[in-house]
Amino acid sequence: MSPRGARLADRRFVSYLAARFAAAAAVMMLRAAIAWQVFAISRSAFHLGLIGLVQFVPALGLTLLGGAVADAYDRRRVALAAEVVPLVCSILLWEETARGTAGLGLLYATVFVVSVASAFENPAAVALLPALVRRDSFPRAVAVATTSRALGFATGPAACGLVIAGAGIAAAYAAVFALVGVALAATSRVIVDSREMPRRPLDLRAIREGLAFVRGHPVVLGCMTLDMFAVVFGGAAALLPVYATDILHVGPRGYGLLASSLDIGAILCSILLTVLPPIRRAGPVLLVTVALYGAATVVFGLSRSFPLSVAAYMAVGVFDQVSVVLRSTTIQLATPDELRGRVSAVSLVFIGASNQLGAAESGFLAALTSATFSVVAGGAASLVVVAAVALVFPELRRHRLELRGVPRPGRARSSRESAPDR
Repeated sequence: MSPRGARLADRRFVSYLAARFAAAAAVMMLRAAIAWQVFAISRSAFHLGLIGLVQFVPALGLTLLGGAVADAYDRRRVALAAEVVPLVCSILLWEETARGTAGLGLLYATVFVVSVASAFENPAAVALLPALVRRDSFPRAVAVATTSRALGFATGPAACGLVIAGAGIAAAYAAVFALVGVALAATSRVIVDSREMPRRPLDLRAIREGLAFVRGHPVVLGCMTLDMFAVVFGGAAALLPVYATDILHVGPRGYGLLASSLDIGAILCSILLTVLPPIRRAGPVLLVTVALYGAATVVFGLSRSFPLSVAAYMAVGVFDQVSVVLRSTTIQLATPDELRGRVSAVSLVFIGASNQLGAAESGFLAALTSATFSVVAGGAASLVVVAAVALVFPELRRHRLELRGVPRPGRARSSRESAPDR
């Protein structure tokens, strides 16, 4: 790559990082504000779980289609079109909340519509990254990109709590509008030469090709399965309003810090992963870190001290971030560029299913028992999931990353070049 080409790639990568940060901060602020408002209206853990179920439906039904769209059309334009949706929704919620007319129906409808847009935006945005960096630097690029994303995830809830405490819930929606505007501006600068991007016609066979690739690669399938079931059982995010209000008694500011502590841990971990050499023994390390994720979740569920709760939830973020980086690196490096949108979509279905089903499971189980039982039982179940995945997918236990001998991203592999199992 020429010096001029390297400078252009760097600028595109910086714009990509800015876009991912702003989009992450916006979506997390929006989710945190809606969760706080839903609980303020309903005072019900069941309704918090229902938010997860409403998010799950489009994540399950449309993300595979979103991946096929990302492989058939310009990924940057797909991402831009999808980002317009939360822009419109945030200003609508700001107006309705300021008037005092925002009810549960509008809040759930907004969650659903934004989740539909995310089903198209996320595969397109994830599949853009390999076209911006060389393969040998890809693990570090993933670590930097996930650091930017995690910083957005941490900033969104923390800012949401501060804004709600200082100016009310309507102001939080106005802040979301501004953040989405930044994401749109940054995404528009991530320009990839469309001639280098393989295109697959949009049809049902395209979706089946992505599913077949995942099914034929046990390491890939094992990564996705581990993430899905560990987070389904181990997630505590849906119950944070309950913990902040009824268990720890820390109010909206404490809620913002608690919601951000996971991502603060993720940021610190990402910085460390960026500095250290890439983790080669990806499979064994992935299994161990997910087990530690479950153990930290148990500690968080049992804690009645706010500092200990923040520390435990930060630890959850640290272990989750190692898992995110290893899983993302493994999946992206194993996938031919012409399949990246669809394979990313399959991964996002697993992630979306785990996050949204996990939120529903946590809320519904807490409504039947208690928030503490729901979180602690979920963390313990994550440990069982790790043992089961290690047994069913022995390839994952032995998996190592291979970072050499593969062409630059953005070029299709020849018949003589093969990708390592992911």
